[in-house]
Formats: sequence, C-alpha cells, structure tokens
Amino acid sequence: MTHDIQDHVRVTRELLDAEQSFVTVTLLDIRGSAPQITGAKAIVNENGILSGTVGGGKIEAAAILHAQKMLDGNSSSTELVTWNLQTDVGMTCGGEVKLFFEAHRQARWPIAVFGAGHVSQSLVPLLTRLNCKLTCVDPRSDWLAKIPDHPKLSKRCLERPESVVEQLPLETFFVLVSKGHAADLPVLLKILQTRQAPYVGVIGSQQKAKVLERDLKKEGIPPEKISSFHCPLGLPLGNNTPAEIAISIAAQLLQVRDDLGVFEHTRKNF
Repeated sequence: MTHDIQDHVRVTRELLDAEQSFVTVTLLDIRGSAPQITGAKAIVNENGILSGTVGGGKIEAAAILHAQKMLDGNSSSTELVTWNLQTDVGMTCGGEVKLFFEAHRQARWPIAVFGAGHVSQSLVPLLTRLNCKLTCVDPRSDWLAKIPDHPKLSKRCLERPESVVEQLPLETFFVLVSKGHAADLPVLLKILQTRQAPYVGVIGSQQKAKVLERDLKKEGIPPEKISSFHCPLGLPLGNNTPAEIAISIAAQLLQVRDDLGVFEHTRKNF
C-alpha cells in the first residue's frame, strides 16, 4: 500500500508539473463484492489509466469512461457517484460501489510558431514555461532538432508549413518567424483565408509589412483582415538579439491573451 501511495503521489506531481489534464478516481465504499479495497486510487487521462487501479474489469472500464467524459466536457471538477454493480456497471454480482472523481483540467493555450531559426530557439523554450500547448513548424529537420523537446511541444517538419494551419484549434495564436517573406506569406495567407485568429504576428520591419499587405491584397484578402496582423510583432522593447526579441514576442502574446480574457485568469499580487 505504501508503494501504491508513493507511486500515486509521484505520477500526480509529474502531471501537475507538466500541466497535463487528468482525473483522480478514489474508491470510497463497497457494498457486496468488488475486486478492490476502499481507498484504492487510479489516475486517468485522455488515453486511459496512468497509475493505480479501482478494481479492474467492468468497474474500472466504467470509471475510465466517466473520467474521460469529465475531461472532454464542462462538468464540475468533482463528482461523487454510486453505481449498482448490476444495473449501472453490467456485472452479474450484486452490490454497489461509491467512487469520487476529481478532475484536474488544464486550460491549454494553443500557440503555433512557424520557423525554427534563431528567434524560435529562444522563444519556444521561454513559452514552454507558460500554460500553453505549442506547435513549432519548419521544413528544416536540423533546426527543429535544436529546440529542446518538451511535453508541451509538438514539432512538425513539413515542406509546406501552411498545410498544418487548418489542423490547429480555432483559438490558436500564430507567430510567424520563418526565414523570410517567401516562407511567411503562404502561412499568413492560409491563416487569413481560413479563420479569424485571436493573434497573428509576423517578424519583420514596417517595409516588410507593406510588402505583405500588397501581396495579400493581390490575393483578394479583405482590408479588415489585412489590418488584423501584427508586423513587426512583439512589444517595442529591448534590442534586436534573438533573446530580447523572444521576450518582446512573449510579452505581446501575454498582453493579447489577457486583453481577450481567455485561457487562464491573471492573478494580481497586492
């Protein structure tokens, strides 16, 4: 039992540190026959059981399904259920089980970074410290490999980076820091053609912004969408080193996120 508790604590801490969503299930009471003892615990995520058990078989299958529905929906964070083993679970033996479900949901802020160059090498590790879900896209596998792996980060090596745009959540914040105008334009065009993104930023100068606006106009993008992206991106602070550019971009992302009031509450310290 001591080993089980230690394992439960370890897995819970790892999931919380990685800001992963999961549900803790505790078997509180048994009436009749059940293949576990009271106090048994299991940890469930979207893929199934990560640690522990509340009985195996049909009881556990029902518990996993219930936990995953909690993660998918807008139900309360805690639920206490009492299941009849015959009518609710489908077992032949009689009795009841009482289970307590506690959901730990992470409001994952989706950010897509296009380009894995010098700015991204500084920006992506910085963003992994936030409660976000990151996607970094670049056709160069060697540059993607230089960015440290992280549970919050998905790396996509694609010859046509714009092809991934429609696969990303509608609430995605887009950061375009590719190697040049020719790489940024197809991605920017696809974003503006397919969605109303909460944030789109493109690295570059005021002159680059004018060129992008001209090319988007030729493609039939309406004026209100052309004026909706940030170029230059980032807040006007710091110098032009990759590290300080990355900080200015992260600051602008936070500013826009908080202005929109989405993904997480801002805690004020007084």
